[in-house]
Amino acid sequence: MKSTLRIAALAACFAAGTAAAQAPQGVSATEIVLGSHLDLTGPTAAGMEWLRTGMMMKVDEINDRGGIHGRKIRVIVEDNGFNPAKAVRAVEKLVGSDKVFAIVNSFGTTPTIAAYGKAIEAGVPHLFPWSGVSGPFHKEKSPLSYTFVVNYDWGTAAGVNWAIKTLKPTKIGVLYQDDPFGQLVLKGVSDAVKANNATVAATATFKPTEVDLSAQLASLKNAGVDLVVLGTIVRQTVTAYTGSRQMGWNVNMITSIPGRNQTILAIAASTKASLDGLYGISQWRIHDKDTDLASAKAWVAAYEAKFKKPATMEAMVAYAVMEWTALALEAAGKDITVEKFTKALRDIKYADKFGNPQQSLAEGNHAQPQSVAVDQIKGGKWVKISDWITEIK
Repeated sequence: MKSTLRIAALAACFAAGTAAAQAPQGVSATEIVLGSHLDLTGPTAAGMEWLRTGMMMKVDEINDRGGIHGRKIRVIVEDNGFNPAKAVRAVEKLVGSDKVFAIVNSFGTTPTIAAYGKAIEAGVPHLFPWSGVSGPFHKEKSPLSYTFVVNYDWGTAAGVNWAIKTLKPTKIGVLYQDDPFGQLVLKGVSDAVKANNATVAATATFKPTEVDLSAQLASLKNAGVDLVVLGTIVRQTVTAYTGSRQMGWNVNMITSIPGRNQTILAIAASTKASLDGLYGISQWRIHDKDTDLASAKAWVAAYEAKFKKPATMEAMVAYAVMEWTALALEAAGKDITVEKFTKALRDIKYADKFGNPQQSLAEGNHAQPQSVAVDQIKGGKWVKISDWITEIK
C-alpha cells in the first residue's frame, strides 16, 4: 500500500514538474506578468503618465472581469530615461529577474532599438514599441518581434507630399533629432521632395537632450525656407514652434508623427504659449469628451472618471495595444505557449474603438496597412484637415 502511495506521489510530482517546465516564463496558475519600459525621468517624461495609465486601464478592466483564462495580468514598468544603456538594463531586469512573459508598449526609438534584442535572446516576445523605425526590429526576421507605428520615413513622406501640394512652399528646411528617428524623418522629406521634383534647401540637427534650438532656427531662417519639417517629439516641438514666433519668423511648420501629440498642447497651455497653426502628421485620431464617436466618447468618460485627468491620444493608443495583446493572450488558450501567442497575434485583424483603420500583423510582423492624415492646431486643439493618406502620389 505504502509503495503504491509513493509511486502515485512521485507520478503527481513528475506531472506537476512537467507542466511547470512547459509553462513559459511569466505565466503561472494565477497570473501573466508583462513588462514595459518608459521614459519616466528623461526628455519625454511629460507624456509617459498617459502611456502608463492607458495601458493600466485595459489591464484593470481585464482583471476586474477575472483575468484571462483565470489569470490576472500584472505589468512591471521600468524607467529607461530615454537612454539606450538604461533601457538595456531595464529589459535585462524584466526578462532575467522579473521573468516577464512579454515586453509591451515600451517607449522611444533609440532606447527600444538598443534593448529589444535582450528580450529576443531570452525568447521573450517584444511587442508594440513606440518607434516608427521598424527595420531594426525585423532585421533578424524574429517571430518574437512586432511593431505597429507607421514607419517614420513613409509617414513623413506622405505628410510632406500633402504639404508640398497644399501649402506650395518654395524652399523646404528640416529640423531633426540626431538619431535613427531623425534620420528617417530626413529620408521621408527627401522622398517627398524627389517625388515633386524639388530639393531640401537646408537642414539642422539637435541632440535629444537639447532644449535651446535658437541657433538651428536662425540657420533655417537665414536659408530662406518657407516650410520647416520637424523631426521632433515633445519639448523640442514646442520650442521650435514658439521659438520661431518669438524671433518674428511665422514660417509654416509640420511635425512628424511623434511630435503630433497632446502632450505638447498641455505644455503650451501651462506656459500660456500658442501652438495654433502648427501642422502635424498623424497616425491615430484624437478624441475628447465632445467627440461624436460613441465608443470613444464612452471610453474618454470612463478614463477621466478613473484617473481624474483629461484623456489623450497617447492613453488611447496604449490602451489599444494592450487590448490587442490581451486578445492574443485569450486566443492562445489556457495552455498558452509563446508559439500559440505569437500565432494568435498574426491571425488577429484588430480594430480599436477610436475609429482608426483596422490593422493586421500578418505581413512581416508590422501593422498594415500604413495610413496617416494631416492635422492642424486650431484653438489649442488638433483638428484633422486631410483625408486618410495611404499612398504617395
